[in-house]
Amino acid sequence: MSKAIYWLGVDLGGTKMLAALFTDKFKLVAERKEKTGGQDGAKAVVGRLKELIGDTLADAGVPVKKLGGLGLGVPGPVNVQTGTVISAPNLGWRQLPLQKILERFCHRPTRVFNDVDAGTYGEYRFGAGEQARCVVGLFPGTGIGGGCVYEGEIFSGSEHSCFEVGHMQAVPEGRLCGCGRHGCLEAHASRLAISADVAAAAYRGQAPALLELAGTDLRDVKSRTLAKSIAAGDSAVEDIVRRAARQLGVAAAGVVNLIAPDIIILGGGLVEALEKLYLAEVREAVANHAMPLLADRVKVRAAQLGDRATVLGAAALVAAERGRK
Repeated sequence: MSKAIYWLGVDLGGTKMLAALFTDKFKLVAERKEKTGGQDGAKAVVGRLKELIGDTLADAGVPVKKLGGLGLGVPGPVNVQTGTVISAPNLGWRQLPLQKILERFCHRPTRVFNDVDAGTYGEYRFGAGEQARCVVGLFPGTGIGGGCVYEGEIFSGSEHSCFEVGHMQAVPEGRLCGCGRHGCLEAHASRLAISADVAAAAYRGQAPALLELAGTDLRDVKSRTLAKSIAAGDSAVEDIVRRAARQLGVAAAGVVNLIAPDIIILGGGLVEALEKLYLAEVREAVANHAMPLLADRVKVRAAQLGDRATVLGAAALVAAERGRK
């Protein structure tokens, strides 16, 4: 035990944060989940994050000196050189030097990644990605996140994380997106966009099951609610969700034409709740909109790791980086 090395992964989301401690073979040792409380400000959230890290190590009885490294996935673009969170709108963060803060706290090697990059790497290493040469992850949720692992490395810019599929233009001069531009895929095909459309349908009397389940408040329209509504016969809701899935598939086809991935992985709450629908629509859109030569080669699959994709990926990324040094 004196030589044991452990790796810690953290998934820092807008509403919850999850920490998981793994052995050097990536067997789960301990896991903890806490509310993020992003509305309380960066100082409070970072304080909770430090407590979560300490409590997870304490649960396992592992002293910090046996920690080989700490990897974090955060929602938003990251400076890949410094680990600074450039912007995390759901947390109200801008230019937060999170990597430096946590290295000072635990005195162990620390790396900060975009959460979808980390989740895609997790699926690449341990899930649906099969360690293929090129793996793309697409995660529709409140927004739409994208990630790519190319020949074992996260695809990024020289300074910043990238692969922002959610901000590819889907509808010229379309809806206003949170990024400030119009017509982004995220503005038309995310869960938030779907929720707005189905709430309007419920208000118009076109989705009676949804109206009973959630009313017309966007905050109450969850992924499982959409699935229940469709199962109950709300055809208007099904049409809206299928349209969003097709739009995601058209964007996926563009990615296929650019980099010819071996595997596209669909993940997130929407896909988990409506897996058959999403796989069918995205596969059909890729077949119809990508070059046939490339479309015939790519596999479209559902993610396998669920909530653990990002913590596994973040931990494995920092371990791989330490292994190269």
